[in-house]
Order: sequence, then C-alpha cells, then structure tokens
Amino acid sequence: MNLIDLFGVLIYFAVLIVIGYRSVKKVSNSSDFAVAGNRIIWPILFATLAASFLGGGASMGRAGKSFEDGYVFMFAASAFPIATVLAGLYIAPRLKRYTNAHTVGDIMAHHFGAGARLFTGIFSLIFCVGILGAQALAVGTVFHAILGIDVSTGIIIGMAVVLIYSTVGGMWAVIQTDVVQFLMLAIFLPLTMLIGIHELGGPAALVERLPEAHFSLMGDYSLGMFLSIFIAFLLGETLVPPYTQRALSAPDSRHARIGYSVAGGFGFLFYFVSATIGLVALVMYPGISPDQAMPTLIRDILPMGLTGLVLASLLAVVMSTADSYLNSAAVIFVSDIYKPFINPRVSENRRLWIERLVNLLIGIGAIIFALYATSIIDALLLSYSLWAPTILLPFVFAVLFDLRCSRSAIAAMLAGATVTIAWKWGPFDLEALTGITALIAGVVANVVVFILTYRMFRAIPETAVSAEPK
Repeated sequence: MNLIDLFGVLIYFAVLIVIGYRSVKKVSNSSDFAVAGNRIIWPILFATLAASFLGGGASMGRAGKSFEDGYVFMFAASAFPIATVLAGLYIAPRLKRYTNAHTVGDIMAHHFGAGARLFTGIFSLIFCVGILGAQALAVGTVFHAILGIDVSTGIIIGMAVVLIYSTVGGMWAVIQTDVVQFLMLAIFLPLTMLIGIHELGGPAALVERLPEAHFSLMGDYSLGMFLSIFIAFLLGETLVPPYTQRALSAPDSRHARIGYSVAGGFGFLFYFVSATIGLVALVMYPGISPDQAMPTLIRDILPMGLTGLVLASLLAVVMSTADSYLNSAAVIFVSDIYKPFINPRVSENRRLWIERLVNLLIGIGAIIFALYATSIIDALLLSYSLWAPTILLPFVFAVLFDLRCSRSAIAAMLAGATVTIAWKWGPFDLEALTGITALIAGVVANVVVFILTYRMFRAIPETAVSAEPK
C-alpha cells in the first residue's frame, strides 16, 4: 500500500476516535450509554442497524463462501434479511411497549421473572463475545491482506480503536460511527464490485469463466445442507441483543418498524454485492484463501488513492458490527447480571463506569477468542448455536403473545442449551447419524420444552420494574 492509501486509513481511524471523544459529553447516565436516550429516528436506526449486521460475516465471510460454493450460499444466507424484515414488521414495534428497557433480559424478566433474566444475561453475554471474536478475526484478516502484517497484530490494532471510542462514548459513539461506516460501505463496496466486473470484461465474461454450479440455486449443496444453513441464518442472529437495543433506542414504534424493515431490505442488495465480489476474486485469484477474497480484490484492482478509502470502508463494515456487540455485551452484564443479582443499589454514576470497564474487559476477551478462531463463518455459526436454541423463541413468544410463565422460559433455555452442547460436543457424532444440525436439534428441544412446560405451569412472575409496559 502506498502512502496516500495509508494516509486515508489513518484519517478514518482518527475520525472514529474524535467521534468517541465528542460523544463523551452526551453520555451522562446508563440510558445514554445503552440506548442513546431513546432518540434514534428511523433513518439513523436503518443506517446503524445495517452497519451492525453487515459485518465481517456479511462481507468477507459471504464473499469467501461464494468464492468456494457460488451464489447458493447467498441464497441460503438470505434467510437473515428475510427474518429482519419480518422482525421489523411484527416484533420491533412491540418492543416500544417496554419503557426503560435496555436489554432482552429486561423484557424476559417482565414476562418470565428474575431467573429468566439471569439465564438470558449469561447466554446473551457468551453469544455477544463469540460474535465479537468473529469480527475481531475479520479485522485482522483485512490488515493482513492489505498491509501484509500478521493477522494477530491486525486484530490488536483494529480492536484497540474500537475499544477506545466504544468505551468512552457508549451507544452514542457506536451509532454515530455506524452512520459514517454505513455510508462508506454503501458507496465503496458496490464500486469495488463494478470495477472488478469491468476488469474481467463485463458480466458475460464473469459468467463464462465460472463453474456452472456457481450460478444455480442449489449449487453443489444437498437439500438438507441448504436448509440447515437457511435455518441457521433465519434464527441464528435474529433479534440478538445489539439489534434489539437498536429498536429500543427508537423514540416510538413507528421509527422502530421502518428502520428495522428498511435495514432488512438493504441486506438483500448487500449480500448480492458481497457474493459477486467473491466470484470475481475466484476468477482473478483462484489460489487464494476464501476469507482473503474481498481484501485481495480491493488491494490489487483499485487505483491508487481509492484503495485506502475502500480498505477503510471494509474495516468500517467489520468495526461497525464489533462496536455494537461490544457495547451490548457490557450493557447486558450490568443490566442483567450485576445490578439485579450482585449490587441492586448501585448508583447511576457507578453503573456507567462499570459498563465502561466491562466494555474494555470484554473487548480484550474477544481479542483472545479471535486469536484462536479458525475462520470467520465458522466463528459466526458457532455463536449462532448459542442464541437460537436458548433465548430467541421464548423471547418472540413473549413479545407476540404476552406469555408469562417463569418455569417455561428457564426450562426451554436449559433444554435447548443442553441438547445443542450434547449434539455438537458429545461423545457421539449425532449430526452425522441423524443429518440434523446441533442448532436445529437445540431449537426443537427449546420449543417442545417451552410449550409443554407452559401448559403445565402457567403463572404470573414478579414483574420487572425496568420493563414496565406502557
């Protein structure tokens, strides 16, 4: 990389740090740190949500899988924007019924009691750290491909910047940087795709030089494999803590509905761009590692000066997701674990500083996770298996149908987690024996146990004051 491009990247980092510094003045309490004072109107909500879920997996991860398998992975992974649109229409507006709610745990506590809050907090925290580790790995991958530095060093450099602005500025800094990052990815990644196709001689030349299976709906996937990936993306990241926080940050249900739904629609376009970049990279650099497809294309085909801007946009894609999960993990620990179960009388000022400290510590933990992860998509799918089989469906049932039964939620979460762990890490290869993935087995166990327990033990739990409905 030449000095002009390197200078562009350094300016981008400087802008993020300045935003974090300026955001300190807006963060006076935990509500500002967690949900930006509930003042995020729908265009900003759309931008920050899109920037959050279009991270390393949606960009480099999907480009890498398309490099290997073709458009079939894009079709399978399109389950996530479908789920996002549906959540925007039917779930996000209902979340605004819960005043003063900051987390999924606040809402679960209202419906299912304090025990459900604790288990929700624990599982959510583990999930967020896992996803954050995948994004940290993606940051290191970008630095390695573009600058040639070691992946581990790139992880540390990129995550250090995220830690600085997210720790001092909380959700205010995260949302402001997300808007900047969204604008960069929305402009420069499609531009990279168009330049790559032009270099190959146009769309017809790209089609001619790729295997036929790379353009089919099913590719080389079996129906079972396709459905497994589709369900993983349909459930694995739907309404996860950072995205639920975005809906809670909106001033009312209308802004939550529009912002969430439009972000899901944008996801379809972005997935096509990422997948096509992977196919262009396959034609131009067939011998590279799949995770290197997008950064290698950026490094080699773009003109001087533009490379630095597009590299910054690629970093923006990854860092926008990393900062969201980092902030959410810190808020979850304090709101769902520390305050209700360790120190209920914690002052507002002390709570804010604890959130900042935890934000820093969790970021360090995610860096360690990233240093041992094998690939971006593998890290994402591993983390997905900790969300859908535990929290997602009891949460959706509660919000949609106003269900209230402590035993049903806790039993379902524990059953889903137990079956998933046994399926994935038990002494027998149950996935090979049955053809059913651990995530699907865990979800089935979660739903069955929830329904059976709810029918047996309907009860009104103690209502959580922090999530009192309007």
